[in-house]
Amino acid sequence: MGVRNAFYAQSGGVTAVINASACGLIEAARAHPEAIGTVYAGRNGIIGALQEDLIDTGAESAASIAALRHTPGGAFGSCRYKLKSLEQDNAKYARLIDVFRAHDIGYFFYNGGNDSMDTAHKVAQLAAASGYPLCCIGIPKTVDNDLVGTDNCPGFGSVAKYVATSMREAMYDVAAMASTSTKVFVMEAMGRHAGWITAACGLAAPEDGPLLLLLPEIVFDQEKFLSRVNDTVKNHGYCAVAVSEGLRNPEGQLMGEAGSRDAFGHAQLGGVGSQIAQLVKSTLNYKVHWALPDYLQRSARHLASRTDAEQAYAVGRAALEFALSGHSAVMAGLERVSDDPYTWRVSPTPLAEVANREKMMPEEFIAADGYSITGACRRYLQPLIEGEDYPPYAQGLPAYVRLTAAAVARRLPAFRA
Repeated sequence: MGVRNAFYAQSGGVTAVINASACGLIEAARAHPEAIGTVYAGRNGIIGALQEDLIDTGAESAASIAALRHTPGGAFGSCRYKLKSLEQDNAKYARLIDVFRAHDIGYFFYNGGNDSMDTAHKVAQLAAASGYPLCCIGIPKTVDNDLVGTDNCPGFGSVAKYVATSMREAMYDVAAMASTSTKVFVMEAMGRHAGWITAACGLAAPEDGPLLLLLPEIVFDQEKFLSRVNDTVKNHGYCAVAVSEGLRNPEGQLMGEAGSRDAFGHAQLGGVGSQIAQLVKSTLNYKVHWALPDYLQRSARHLASRTDAEQAYAVGRAALEFALSGHSAVMAGLERVSDDPYTWRVSPTPLAEVANREKMMPEEFIAADGYSITGACRRYLQPLIEGEDYPPYAQGLPAYVRLTAAAVARRLPAFRA
């Protein structure tokens, strides 16, 4: 269909490696000038397309694009903005097509999680229904690791490495002080419904070590938990606890729900770590410290997993290659070929099989007592945190890039997103 321009956008919570996917895509596009003209990025995700607020990535130097590979955050801005059904948000979907037509965009690449894959799927359906030639490809990203259609999600491996490292280091600290001071340490990890990040904390200690995991897949039993904490302190001298922000009580309620919701309709979570720490302190009378890594766990590019960085870059390149080979309405998913040696490849997965679905921790990954992970889970997680991929440093700090983000001239009337 000749040379067409491409649109790329980042969506949802950013990660330590989402920019590596952008790097992979843009570098691959620049290697195919016979098919791809300019890659336009949406400023602040899909909102950039609706408002015709586009960034010309062609104005960035090759060195700046290459530096995205080791830069955290979202270089083009992200958003939490959910498009509803084609019928409910018809005007917004029509606006997307108008913007794509105005800028001769023939390729749509959306880099995000569950809701983003749903958006990509709907845009593909809309383009087909309206007769507009548009290739739609989803690029997976989520620290929660809950996307189906991919063995693991780019972004997760680095978070897993960070929380496991942080927990291991904190446990050394507590072990040194436990005889006269802190006996229990609690760390709250991200994870709304699926306990993948909390499970990764389990890599910090052997299965029979002084570490308890509170997963959202397991209903919280207060009496049983307090008994385990007490036994662990008596047997080991101290106890560490990793708790998921999505922990639920016996009534099925999110214990850390703050009462507000984001643009996707998700409950704002946070504070369950404090609740667990206070419970232990008030009931068992142990000195307790707790930590909330929050954004630190997903932005820590200085401790990124090499596997994760390589996979994030690979899905970006593969998305472009899938588009040029005629694929559309697919996600560039990761497929595990073998555990030992660990090998993987990128495969196209239909967006219809990914959109609005969630991958939970399988039962065989959770120990019978509900407080630790199994050997099968360790075999799954271990290769995802392997390898180091340090960014360059200057004056003792990581040296990251900030793009010029040159705006593209608007060609359409303003639109309220």
